[in-house]
Amino acid sequence: MSLAAFLLALGTTCRITRFITKDTLAAGFRMWIADRFGDESPVTYLVNCGWCTSTWVGGATAAYAFSLDTTAWFQIPATALTLSYLAGVASRWLD
Repeated sequence: MSLAAFLLALGTTCRITRFITKDTLAAGFRMWIADRFGDESPVTYLVNCGWCTSTWVGGATAAYAFSLDTTAWFQIPATALTLSYLAGVASRWLD
């Protein structure tokens, strides 16, 4: 995997993990998980823990990056997700 593909995979993992564990748009999903499995279940913990979620997201992203790193099927969505994550980080520092 090239350095560029690795960095795009890193940014993608950060953005998807942040979306699942913190984003307001995914709050309904997290509440549904808690309602279905209970507040103290491992699954509920998983969708609320950035460290835990990033392991699974990173694994899926790595497989995707290794198989498609030189194609637009990887580069375009990974670039968009990485830019989204970086814009969010920058807005915290700049605002």
